[in-house]
Amino acid sequence: MKSPFTTDVAAGLHVAIIMDGNGRWAAARGLPRTAGHRHGAGAVRRVVEAAPHLGVRTLTLFAFSGDNWKRPVSEVRALLALFRSALASDVDRLVARGIRLSVIGRRDRLSRPLVAAIARAEQRTTEGKALHLRVAVDYSARDTIVEAAGLLRPTDTCTRARFAQRLGEALGDPTAPDVDLLIRTGGEQRLSDFLLWESAYAELLFTPRMWPEFGAADLEEALAQFASRARRFGGLPAAVAR
Repeated sequence: MKSPFTTDVAAGLHVAIIMDGNGRWAAARGLPRTAGHRHGAGAVRRVVEAAPHLGVRTLTLFAFSGDNWKRPVSEVRALLALFRSALASDVDRLVARGIRLSVIGRRDRLSRPLVAAIARAEQRTTEGKALHLRVAVDYSARDTIVEAAGLLRPTDTCTRARFAQRLGEALGDPTAPDVDLLIRTGGEQRLSDFLLWESAYAELLFTPRMWPEFGAADLEEALAQFASRARRFGGLPAAVAR
């Protein structure tokens, strides 16, 4: 699959995805919600494998929000167990494909075995250059912004660039660029406390397709829509400006 958007991975896009609809997909088929999450893991693999070939350099996936702790304990346990299992089973695939993994979000509320599994996977994939895969777990954009504000020093001149630097420190991942395209599956049309600072000028795409059904063709279609949009960043198109 050749990218119609860029031939240089290093100059690629940052795509962020709110992976929504696992539970509703399962319910529509008479399956438990956990089955939807398991099928959703398959969608993650499809999208991660396709992304570098479509010109995506950074891919951030919203796996578990800071508010998801409000869900039933059994579902939370199943979600985190699935994530830990995926870390163990997929790390060799990530290494082979040159994909670097970073997990953003809090770790103090995760189990010690899961934190250790995250650290191992991040260390194993640290040399990946084809794609930077960021998975948001126990993540809240608002909390991260508050933490970044607390990291500002008395000597700091508080510019956007400086605050973005502190935000990267709060995430433990200072290298990610702003989001170019934010996709939400499942039909809902809200950001749900995801990458609020980084998505200030992101193009937004909301699709009714449930996450377990999402695949490489859907990502390619989303990127084609993105390519057709005029990004002005508050300015005017060149012809109008003239």
